[in-house]
Amino acid sequence: MRCCEITMNVTVIGGAGYVGLTTSACLAYKGNTVYCVDIDQSRIKRINEGSSPIHEGGLEEIIEAVVKEGRLFATQDAGNSISASSAVFICAGTPSKKDGSIDLRQIIIATRNVGRSLAKKDEYCVVVVKSTVVPGTTRSRIIPLLEKMSKKKAGVDFGVCMNPEFLREGSAVKDLLFPRDQGIVIGQFDEKSGDSLLELYRGSEAEILRTTLDSAEMVKYARNAYLSKDISFANEMANICQQLDVDYLDVKKGLEMDSRIGRFLNAGIGFGGSCFPKDIRALVSKAKEAGIEPAILEATLRVNENQPSVLMNIVKRALGNLKEKNFAVLGLAFKPGTSDMRESRSIPIIERLLAQGAHVYAFDPEAAAEAKKFFGRRINYTSTAEEALRKADACIIVTEWQMFSDPKLYDYLKGRFIFDGRRSLDPRKLSHRFIYHGIGFPEGTKS
Repeated sequence: MRCCEITMNVTVIGGAGYVGLTTSACLAYKGNTVYCVDIDQSRIKRINEGSSPIHEGGLEEIIEAVVKEGRLFATQDAGNSISASSAVFICAGTPSKKDGSIDLRQIIIATRNVGRSLAKKDEYCVVVVKSTVVPGTTRSRIIPLLEKMSKKKAGVDFGVCMNPEFLREGSAVKDLLFPRDQGIVIGQFDEKSGDSLLELYRGSEAEILRTTLDSAEMVKYARNAYLSKDISFANEMANICQQLDVDYLDVKKGLEMDSRIGRFLNAGIGFGGSCFPKDIRALVSKAKEAGIEPAILEATLRVNENQPSVLMNIVKRALGNLKEKNFAVLGLAFKPGTSDMRESRSIPIIERLLAQGAHVYAFDPEAAAEAKKFFGRRINYTSTAEEALRKADACIIVTEWQMFSDPKLYDYLKGRFIFDGRRSLDPRKLSHRFIYHGIGFPEGTKS
């Protein structure tokens, strides 16, 4: 059932990427006509056929429906799309440079193209930056470039907003259609710009914050930094618990009893994905540029980068020499519900196993194709978890897919050792032949 009915023509630049495609599909689902602009011809073809080129829960069904209804069109033609639209979203990627600072090349190219199209457009249009950019970028880089390329004036001939995305991979469709838990942030160049974007959110029950462009940019970074900090705090507590023979899960329950304490307290091998790592690095770089030493942010990154080593040290202590040993690695994506492997903790863990001469049999229900881009033929990909386990002397759980929490699954494991990088298993429910290890769990405990 549609959450609301809106009628607006919208162009999404970078519309076949993760944020762009989810935004395009959900805006079309809410009643708009959406032009999904991208340069990837294979993705454009798939979208126009009504299928999704990325795995995200519920997205395939929405794309199929809105393409059939004639509300979503994928195209390479930015000019005609923008000409027909009253709102243009820029969803270009902003990856990290080698020094951790933000790489704006993709968004600069997208902005130039939007500016050229605005030059030929007579009607007022609001340009919405949805890409994650450090504070000051929209004001000092995007707007001047739009004005230069269009020969028009922001706030007069076209509007500008910064509308950060708060999508959680695996539940992005829900986050966009029903953003009640996270709210909507509209950074506006002027009142008219904000009013134009607000029309797209008419009927939403979410709290809406209208603020400046810079503040909206900072909200995105502040949220990701806060949540990442909680994860690294939890991991550090778990590491201490492990050394003191304390079960961190009991400590976690005690923390959660206090309503003042946050929800990101699961301990494990650290966070990955397209947002947290790169956004914190970019914020660290921007803070140092401003003369600030962001000690908490840097510590958050240090703890996170060390967590795969924490697990591998447990593996080494338990098994000794890993040469010629067979490992089942369950989970390749950075989190369940997605095929995304950007900054996945599976990457450093598998690289360490291979470097020590181990053989890897990996299974993930969605990310095997992506994994081949990282590992090629250096690892073995299995079609089921059972197949990986049957070949393995030990198992490492990397991604907390629900299927991996079933203790009966591990009856297929040839060896005895289970290393749980996400504490997704209850060791009390495992067969007694296994030796279970987990982050923040007293080592060497038999199940």
